[in-house]
Amino acid sequence: MAAHEHHGPAAWSLVTADTAGRNTFCAALSGDSLWEVPALWGYPGLFEVLQDWDVLAPKLRSYEPGKATPIFGARILAPVRYPRAVLCSGSNYRDHLEEMAGDASGEVTPFFFLKPPTTTVIGPGDAIVIPADESQQVDWEAELGVVIGRAGRDIPPERADAHIAGYTIVNDVSARGPHRRTDAFHDAFAWDWLASKGQDTFCPTGPGVTPEWLVPDPHDLPIVLTVNGRREQTSNTKEMIQRVQELVAAASALVTLQPGDLVATGTPAGVGLPRGRFLRPGDLVEITVGGLGRLHNPVIARESTKGEKG
Repeated sequence: MAAHEHHGPAAWSLVTADTAGRNTFCAALSGDSLWEVPALWGYPGLFEVLQDWDVLAPKLRSYEPGKATPIFGARILAPVRYPRAVLCSGSNYRDHLEEMAGDASGEVTPFFFLKPPTTTVIGPGDAIVIPADESQQVDWEAELGVVIGRAGRDIPPERADAHIAGYTIVNDVSARGPHRRTDAFHDAFAWDWLASKGQDTFCPTGPGVTPEWLVPDPHDLPIVLTVNGRREQTSNTKEMIQRVQELVAAASALVTLQPGDLVATGTPAGVGLPRGRFLRPGDLVEITVGGLGRLHNPVIARESTKGEKG
């Protein structure tokens, strides 16, 4: 077994789910099984749970899924529907920086961009919808996601753990084609982050949020991304330049972090752009990060809506 793969599964994660005869609700995912969480009855989803995280987290620490009632026939949705903010860290792995820029020797300080939360965030099994135009060059980026459980601004790194509810998996889907604009009238407008990172469905998340106490070391989690079963990214969160606590602190120096906010921590090498491989309709993207579960999403083409009236 490779060093990057030596990790057992986390005990459980919290998910948002629904069934045909029930509104959305919170459940626990352990392996492939769903279980009731009595402490969360009445909450329609994890976003609402995270608003009361300080009160609910102590009740969940002794929770054991196997002693709860099993749930059958449920559909797992995006765990947090929807964060107020999705902040993504760029260039936080030196090997990725090198494959994209050719030089990773310089000092790297935290850099963030935003994704529109209600239109980009999707859950496990939901389709990544890509433009039919292949010049968009839609790429993948497997990442560890940090989910905020306590609001804060100007959080010192040594206090960041107190603001983290848990961890999830993120795919920072990126259209490489429109990222650098050739028609920019000034250098300040040369990079179009919205066109590249912010298109609908470009932020798959899930399957759940694993509470922070079940992830003893977020900096020792193997990352594996496959497209149609072929390994494209194989790394470990220990390769991060800025650690989780440093990223949370840096993000909170820019904006107030609020419960449910998602901070994606960057991706390692293995994206498609350097090799000219991009996502196509019919592909299946699967990501594992340590024992946080498996995030899988099919890829479909976006149908043209030109000429349609709103």
